[in-house]
This record gives sequence, C-alpha cells and structure tokens, in this order.
Amino acid sequence: MRRRASLVLLAFAVFFAALAPVLRWYAFPRLAKIPPSQYQEMVLEAKPATLLQYDTMQAKEVEKVTIVQTLKGNVEESEKIERDAGRDVVVWDSLSYVQGPDGKMVSQIPERYIFDAHTQAPVHATGETVDGAAVRREGIEFKWPFLTEKRDYEYFDAQTRTSAPIHYKGTRTFRGMEVYYFEQTIPWTKVAYPKKMPMPGIDATTLEKQTGTTRWYTTKRMFWVEPVTGAPVNGEEIHTEELRGGSLLGGRDKVTAFSGHVKMREDYVDFTVDLVAKNRTTVLLLVSYLPWSFVTLGLLLLALSLYLEARSRRPDDPVVEQREPEPVSA
Repeated sequence: MRRRASLVLLAFAVFFAALAPVLRWYAFPRLAKIPPSQYQEMVLEAKPATLLQYDTMQAKEVEKVTIVQTLKGNVEESEKIERDAGRDVVVWDSLSYVQGPDGKMVSQIPERYIFDAHTQAPVHATGETVDGAAVRREGIEFKWPFLTEKRDYEYFDAQTRTSAPIHYKGTRTFRGMEVYYFEQTIPWTKVAYPKKMPMPGIDATTLEKQTGTTRWYTTKRMFWVEPVTGAPVNGEEIHTEELRGGSLLGGRDKVTAFSGHVKMREDYVDFTVDLVAKNRTTVLLLVSYLPWSFVTLGLLLLALSLYLEARSRRPDDPVVEQREPEPVSA
C-alpha cells in the first residue's frame, strides 16, 4: 500500500516539476500579449508653455498647452496582417492632438503602429505610417517588452521618423513601484510640417517650398517603465520647436513655435499606476509565482514519495515463536 502511494506521489512530483518550465517558456509567450482591441487615452500638459501665434507670427507664453494622445486597436487590420505574418499582431491607430489654452487645435498627427503582440517588435506591413507618410519603424514605440531589461533600446521618434537609442539610466522608485528610468535626447533636426495646421487655407505639403521657412525640433524624452509588464507609468518631454528662415518670418532668423515641459496629468498617472500594478501581478503569476510554486510542490511530493518508499522497504517486525508447554510428571 505504501509503495503504491509513493508511486502516485512520484507521478505528481514529475507532473508539477514539468509544468513549471512549461508555464514560463511555453505558456508565457502565448498568453502575455497586448489585446488587439485595446483602447487607451492619455492627457499630457505643458504648464506654462511658449506657443506661436500664427496671426502675428510672434511667440507668446501661455498658461498651458494640452496634448491628448489616443491609442485604438484596429482588430480588422490586425487580422489581415496576421494571415501573412504568421503571428499575433496588434495594429494601433494613434492620434496626438495638441490644443492651445483656448481649446483650439495647434496640430494633430495620426500614426499607425504595427507590432508583435508579445515582443512589441515592429511588424512591417502596408499602412505603417506617420501623418499619412509611409515609414519603416525600427525598435519600440509607446511600450517596452515584457520583462524589460536593464539596457538601452532603439526607440522610434514620430517627429523625425527615425529610431535612436533610448538609454537606461538606473532603477528608481515611483509611487511605491520599482521602475527603470530611460532617457532619449533628439538633437535639433529638420522635420516636416504637420499636414493639419492651425492656419486656414495653408497647404502644409507646400509650405516650405513656397516660403523657404523650415521647421526644426529637439526634445529630451523621459520614461519611468515598470519592468515586468514593460508599461511606462510616467512620461515627460522637454520639447522645443522652431521655424527658421524664409519669407514667413519677415526677415527673422527663427521663432519659437512651441516650447514646454510636457508631463502626464496627475489623474492619468494615478490611473496608469493602478492598471499596471494589476497587470504586473498577472504576468508574475506566469513567470514567477506559479512556476516556483510548482517546483516547490514537486520537491515536497518527491521527498514524501521517497519517504514512503523507504518505509515500504523496511523488514517486518520478527515474529516470536510460541512453544507448547512441556508436560510435568509427578
């Protein structure tokens, strides 16, 4: 009976020991994915900011500039691309909408970002665009991979439409959560005008050719990334844009189009931290909590199995021979 029980326990020990690496190396890449239908909205503000007044072509300090950034999963397009890609793909249609203190549009730049649902690596397909122009992304954008490493990554910049390293700067604590801090600095670079401008009747595609005035941009980009989920819990930019030369400036060399320290609004920071904390627990179940629990359980079952097996092999207690009493004669 003991031997039978030890064999059953041994079978369970092998099962749980085998299940641990299956969860970590097989189930995790297939279950930890960005859902194709995800919708996310983020509000960022620069308070105060410098903004170009296009009616006078003079830069003016304003109370604040607001950037509303939306990411919307395009399920239909992702399913089309998956047929050729042979893997789970997410298509995000994003929009960065910038408005001044009066609520009027300053600029808006749409993007289509196509990437692998688990690794966040870009997937190159028709429709990969920034402001209607085809691009070929290298590196990440918006989100880091699951189990982010302490190293530099290539990060795509939508303004210059190129990728550059974003540097790991150390581990920090943000709102009680351990995060990795990353920085990227884009030097002054000539960039295209947004297709939608705040000046009625202006064709942004020919503005530079007609006036000779060019648009330049620089930024210092900062992210606080929760490493298990790869999700930024906070993001900031010290962002500056200038118009340079040409007839549009009336003989001036340059004028500031926008300048400000852009930060996530506090209520969106709180919401993001809470959401990431919940998702972190789910990912840790797959990569740490359950695998290590199964390993521990397997070892305990193995030890119990060996103990019962050893007990079953012990010799039975010796039987004392009973002798008949000898008759006594008178």
